[in-house]
Amino acid sequence: MNIEIQNNLINIAFVMSLIAMLFYLTQIIFDIDKKNIGLLLTIGINFSLGIMLTIRWIKTGYFPLSNLYESLVFLTWCITALHITTEYKTGNRLIGAITSPVAMFTLGFSSLSLPSDMKKVMPLVPALKSNWLMMHVSIMMLSYSALIIGSLLAILFLVLSKGKDVNIQGSSIGNDNYNTKIMPDLNHNSGFSSNNLSLLESLDNLSYRTIGLGFPLLTIGIIAGAVWANSAWGSYWSWDPKETWALITWLIFAAYLHARITKSWQGKKPAILASIGFIIVWICYLGVNFLGQGLHSYGWLA
Repeated sequence: MNIEIQNNLINIAFVMSLIAMLFYLTQIIFDIDKKNIGLLLTIGINFSLGIMLTIRWIKTGYFPLSNLYESLVFLTWCITALHITTEYKTGNRLIGAITSPVAMFTLGFSSLSLPSDMKKVMPLVPALKSNWLMMHVSIMMLSYSALIIGSLLAILFLVLSKGKDVNIQGSSIGNDNYNTKIMPDLNHNSGFSSNNLSLLESLDNLSYRTIGLGFPLLTIGIIAGAVWANSAWGSYWSWDPKETWALITWLIFAAYLHARITKSWQGKKPAILASIGFIIVWICYLGVNFLGQGLHSYGWLA
């Protein structure tokens, strides 16, 4: 009965994410400025997934992050939670336009592509019976969600500025000046209206700050994982495929933030680096699990 309820909640969240995506796209394409039903739908998605995870948590007695199915659901919950917070504070509907497809495809993949045995409520395997499970994996999922959204915003920035000479100088994280500034070489010949410039500024700054949130979480998650690995396997670092790709992910976004903070790169160059980071995050999180190799393959897709 619990499995049926969980599946129904996932299906409800999937349908709402599809409707939310269509609503956001319709708003943007036809420039409709009405009450944001998309945000309300996203709240519904987040609530449905939260209930599903809570039911699973109560049933198993541990936080549901023991396999790929559970982590995909939790990742979607994190993405929608960050979307709700960000859109509520900024009022930017483009965030919903890029996060709702991610939520829809992630839920679709978890429901349709993964083995049915993985969806069943199972006792926690001995290797994962640790308090570090909740801390390490939950922080990593939170970091992935922030990095994914920040990277998608960077991709959108590149799409909207394609073929244009754009050089935006952004503020540093923590600077009281929230708005980015246009460099002097961006003039009326660039083909951008003031509204377009304002939109690019917003996307650039929001991408920067979202990645700035995800990077320290990624750092904490990797450190927590190393401590857990030492207690479980007797070594802080084993150059496991998951560990290696986590390090690559960390280096990509460290380079992005370094370029932005030092202002050595502005505009499109760091956005390209963040776009590469989007692919790297998915390889680290999802692609490595299909290898079936390494210490982290246990409990995923081995």
